[in-house]
Amino acid sequence: MHLMYFTEQPMSAYDPNEGLKFGSTALMFSNKHFDPVEGSRLYNEYLEQYIYAEEMGVDGIMLNEHHNAPFCMQAKTNVFASILAAVTKRVKIVILGNPLPLADNPVRLAEELGMIDMISKGRLVSGFVRGGGQEQLATGVNPAFNRERFEEAHDLIVKTWSQPGPFRWEGTHYQHRVVNPWVVPLQKPHPRIWIPGVLSKETVIWTAKHRYPYICLNTSVEATKKIWETYDAAAAEVGYTPGPENRGYLIRVHVSDTEEKAVENAKKFLWMQGEFTGLAHPVWSSPSGYFSPTQRRGFVEFATGRAISPRGNPTFEEQRENMMIICGTPDTVVAKLKYIMEETRPGIMAFWGNDGNVSVEDAKTCIRLLGQDVMPQLREYGKKLGLNSPFDGDIPVSLAESRDLRQMAAE
Repeated sequence: MHLMYFTEQPMSAYDPNEGLKFGSTALMFSNKHFDPVEGSRLYNEYLEQYIYAEEMGVDGIMLNEHHNAPFCMQAKTNVFASILAAVTKRVKIVILGNPLPLADNPVRLAEELGMIDMISKGRLVSGFVRGGGQEQLATGVNPAFNRERFEEAHDLIVKTWSQPGPFRWEGTHYQHRVVNPWVVPLQKPHPRIWIPGVLSKETVIWTAKHRYPYICLNTSVEATKKIWETYDAAAAEVGYTPGPENRGYLIRVHVSDTEEKAVENAKKFLWMQGEFTGLAHPVWSSPSGYFSPTQRRGFVEFATGRAISPRGNPTFEEQRENMMIICGTPDTVVAKLKYIMEETRPGIMAFWGNDGNVSVEDAKTCIRLLGQDVMPQLREYGKKLGLNSPFDGDIPVSLAESRDLRQMAAE
């Protein structure tokens, strides 16, 4: 199994009552509530925690980005990825992911990721996402073209990585008279591509047809099983049978030395009094054209008061009961995570360990216990279940050997 650490890197140093008064904490919630001094402190604390996670034995650091909202401070995931490429030695740097529809120049994005892969000596996993609905509005991108831009940008980036230039690209949304960057990834033909998601059936099908791993973002066990049914059916259409190496699962897990401290800190996953991505405005988070008509209808009915949120709004106790939040001592969480593994059979697991205003000391305790106590047990259990990761069977290749292999292939 491949086991990762994750946090949303929230800007938690503001009065949450202001968000409650405004009614949402994304897009139009004023950045006057952002304190750059506190922001600087938090950025550096998060960086220290990522470095500490490598020291504690995690396999990967998962990174993402969001815009115009305090629940995530990463405005450009490649910035933190590039820092980690230089200051870490072993962990995979897993970007889940770059929002492709927001990219005005996918070739430039391909170059940035190529730099990260080379500096990290081939440790990049380059995930791609469509980006949240409100982020289309935040960056001036037409939501109706979201999926078109996602798929075209993906195709252009993959071709840029894997086909020598110069070549020309004349697409619907991107036009490049010359594609010939002198920055390409170390990994060949290109870095691994993983796709995360929650609600979109169309994205699950697209991911399966490309044979990419799909990472379920904190979905319930039953919803996750339905996602795998959709994935497996799409995979069968293109002629392969997926396994655990195609399945990933992100779950909120806080570990502490005592049950009481773990529960106290786990409640901070709900620090914004709403969904784990903050107080969402249903129209801004689902602008016209962004979702399929069926999914759009659910959000509109919620916005007009005719239905509950499509994601629901479960209490902390309900989320503990259905294991969308797991907290406790290592023994407590391992038992529950083994059940998750048995039911969903992922070869990739990401542990969202800390959120809200968990103290630095408690955050590091969680990381230490995850890396030193929880993950070793899960790796052994994963072997018993046959939960192979996408990296199983990989043979480490030195830079010199990589050059030799490329030369042999050219000859």
